[in-house]
Amino acid sequence: MTTDAYFAELTDALRAAGVPEEQIARTADELRGHLAETGTAPEEEFGPAAGFAARLGGLAPAPGEPDGAAEHWTWTADLFNDRRMLDVHGAQGWEVEGLDSLGRFVCRRAPGVALAWEYRREVIAGRRRTRVLDELTPEGWELCGEWLVYGYFKRPRAATAGPEGAVEAPPAAPRRWLFLSPWGKAVLTVWCVLVGSALTLFLVGGIGASGLAVTIALTSALSAVYTSRLETATGRARQKTAGRG
Repeated sequence: MTTDAYFAELTDALRAAGVPEEQIARTADELRGHLAETGTAPEEEFGPAAGFAARLGGLAPAPGEPDGAAEHWTWTADLFNDRRMLDVHGAQGWEVEGLDSLGRFVCRRAPGVALAWEYRREVIAGRRRTRVLDELTPEGWELCGEWLVYGYFKRPRAATAGPEGAVEAPPAAPRRWLFLSPWGKAVLTVWCVLVGSALTLFLVGGIGASGLAVTIALTSALSAVYTSRLETATGRARQKTAGRG
């Protein structure tokens, strides 16, 4: 079977399963890109088109489209733990739709056979933004959220893993929503102590409402900057260690 014939059959099967046209087109483009990189035939890489379409039939609709049957879950993590938890939850079929105003990951998962997702985080501040987008977009990465100087990218694991990119028996949604690393817990503790102290002074009349607001804002900003710098320093140290190895 030729590549065009394979994708024609795959497209027809996905369309019959009710997958949105936009999602079908994007998935086909990502899979074609994967084949171009590997140089393999589609049937050899993904298996028969009908069977592969059945695995991909649980694809979530494009962001913004209604989907009452899908699961929805919102969670957060600190900058030391976010990538690890994104890997864990992406493997369970959770797709990040975006980040809310509090920096929480807003996720969705299609019922039945879900699609596994892979994620990466990049610094996209200033001039880096255009360069990073130009490098990652051709590889199928899609910007799905921004926080501080970081951009979060996603792509279906099927683009690199083929049929193994489907999650046939996804586990139940976690009850937890906060995933902190030891560093994150330490920063949160310091933040609570400082804010608690400011609140105590406010209640006893030591500072006014404006002073309390300024204190909380400064504490939050300094905590965010400090956490970001710690995480960046940790990442650089790991890169140097890997380079020596």
